[in-house]
Order: sequence, then C-alpha cells, then structure tokens
Amino acid sequence: MKKLIYPVLGLALMFSVQSCMDNYKAKYLNEKTLTDDAGISFIKNGLEGGMTEIAASKIALKNSQNPQVISLAQMMITDHSKANNVLDSIKDDKMLTEKDTISGEHKELLDSLQTKTGAAFDKAYVAMMIDGHKEAIDLFKDASDNKNQTIQDFARQALPTIEKHLEMAKDLNASLK
Repeated sequence: MKKLIYPVLGLALMFSVQSCMDNYKAKYLNEKTLTDDAGISFIKNGLEGGMTEIAASKIALKNSQNPQVISLAQMMITDHSKANNVLDSIKDDKMLTEKDTISGEHKELLDSLQTKTGAAFDKAYVAMMIDGHKEAIDLFKDASDNKNQTIQDFARQALPTIEKHLEMAKDLNASLK
C-alpha cells in the first residue's frame, strides 16, 4: 500500500500543476485565437464601427437631399465595406468566431437617424460621422502598436483614410451651419 501512495500523489501533483498551467496559458496566450485581447478588441470594435457607419450611410442615401451628404455617404459605404472585408479576413485568419453585431448604443443612434429628414438629418448624420471617426482614429492608433504584425499593418494603412474621412465630415459640417 505504501508503494502505491507515492505514484498516486505524484500523479495528483502532476495534474494539479497541469491545470494551473492551463489557466496560465488561457490568461496569457489565448489558445483559441491567434491574437491577444487587444487584437480581439480591435477587430471586434473595428468591424462594429464599420458596420454602424455603413448602416448610417445607407440611411443617408434615403433620407438626405444634400448632394454633399449623399457623396460622403457613398464614399463611407465604399471605403468601410473594403475595410470590413479586410478585417473579416483578419478575423478568420486569427480564428475569431464571435458574431459581428451592432451594439445597442449604435442601434439607438441608427434608429434616431431613421426618424430625421432634411437639414436635421444632415446635421445628425455628419455629427455621427465626426464622432465615429474620432473614436476610430483612437482605436486604429492604439492598434498600430499591436503585437500582431497583421493587425498593426492594417491599422497603419487604414489610419490615413479614417483621418481623411474625419476632415471631410468636419468640412461638410462647417458648410451645413
């Protein structure tokens, strides 16, 4: 019986150490995906922001009569669709399986846009584009220092376009007043 206790204790010790290592790996290496938590957050927030701006821009095509707003909306749809396609491929490459959704806060903004028309719509839409692009610039600047080279490269490449969108929205906003 005494000879059996040592191997059993050894196995128990081995399993407890292994379970601690699994927690360590899950916390620091995220075995289910090929990126860190910052990368996951960037991809998720980038996709959500892009989807929200595409949805808002589609509303703009229906609710605005201003040619400048319509032109901005068409550019947003084109550019954000391309960016979301790249982010989707990065998401797949990094083995992320979360479903892309628009948050409740963004849905409320979209719902409020649906009810507006004319100049009130134009001002609300352009203000939304300004706020969204300011947030996106912060998000992409943070991601440009990500540990994952693919995420870093995409963030750095996309940042000038986002900054251009912000400036265009600000210029349009000034002309609406």
